[in-house]
Amino acid sequence: MESILGILFHSIGGFSSGSFYMPFKKVKGWAWESYWIVGGIFSWLIVPPLAAYLTIPNFTDIIAAASPSIKTVTYTMGLIWGIGGLTYGLGVRYLGMSLGNSITLGFCSAFGALVPPIYYNFNPIAGKESFTEMASTSGGQLVLLGVLVCILGIVFLGKAGMLKEKDFAVGHEDKDKDFNLVKGLIIAIISGILSSFFNFGIEAGKSMADTANEAWKVLNPGQGEFLYQNNVTYVVLLWGGLTTNFLWCMYLNFKNKTFGDYTNKSTPISKNILFSGIAGTMWFLQFFFYGMGESKMGNGAGSWILHMSTIILTANFWGFYLKEWKGVSDKTYKVFFFGISLMFLSIVLVGIGNSL
Repeated sequence: MESILGILFHSIGGFSSGSFYMPFKKVKGWAWESYWIVGGIFSWLIVPPLAAYLTIPNFTDIIAAASPSIKTVTYTMGLIWGIGGLTYGLGVRYLGMSLGNSITLGFCSAFGALVPPIYYNFNPIAGKESFTEMASTSGGQLVLLGVLVCILGIVFLGKAGMLKEKDFAVGHEDKDKDFNLVKGLIIAIISGILSSFFNFGIEAGKSMADTANEAWKVLNPGQGEFLYQNNVTYVVLLWGGLTTNFLWCMYLNFKNKTFGDYTNKSTPISKNILFSGIAGTMWFLQFFFYGMGESKMGNGAGSWILHMSTIILTANFWGFYLKEWKGVSDKTYKVFFFGISLMFLSIVLVGIGNSL
């Protein structure tokens, strides 16, 4: 039952993340950097402490009591992850919603799932599963198989991207003009690797979540683990992401002379802020529900790859809704669907592995 609830929470979070970019498409007359940072202020500065305030009494005391080294490492992981978030946007631009998300988050899934247990192999920590321990159990082996299937799915999706580029080269010049496979793949790989540092940040700030969890269990004996324990960690982690994104967007505002977007009365300012705020809030909700799923399944390879795979599936739904694959050959469709099928299979394998 715990695993089923974990899969449900991760699926809700994945749907929110896979859909968050859609409200941005309603923003009119603003440059990318302008609506991106407005959404970011909601997702990294406003909503996280609000969520923590509503779910964790005295969350500020927990942060204040945490050691400086824990807060520094957690914040630093957020800084690095923030770079991955920036490049993610470019990956989607050059590859599209479906292919961009599939490749970027596929890499993110693999790195985020495998690097922590490998790290714990060399630096054992009580309660954390090492790669050796994973490989020695039937459930762990199934999770690792799921990661392998996920990587295989990335290979086929990359092949589908190559076929799509070939299909669009002749006779479809009006289709997806921003599509650029080489640029997109390079950016997607970089983004996928750096974005996995969010998972490392959750690990780094785990002691703050543990404090919240223990305090809740004292007040609610016999009721299991605290669903919202990670909300306190997100506050510190997302400060790092805000820093990276804010500096870059301010640089772009200066370079592109787009500071005027925020006061340009010829644009629907209120609606632009509203849709950017909705996008930012939806983005944060992915990790709100990730924390709930993690409380049921643990923050291991299973939780991370389930979360990322459901985002990939949702993003591909929107990709088809936006007709990103309209006009490609039957062969391209088949390769693409096979890759997506492998991603779905990875979800099933990881879910079963975590239940064993």
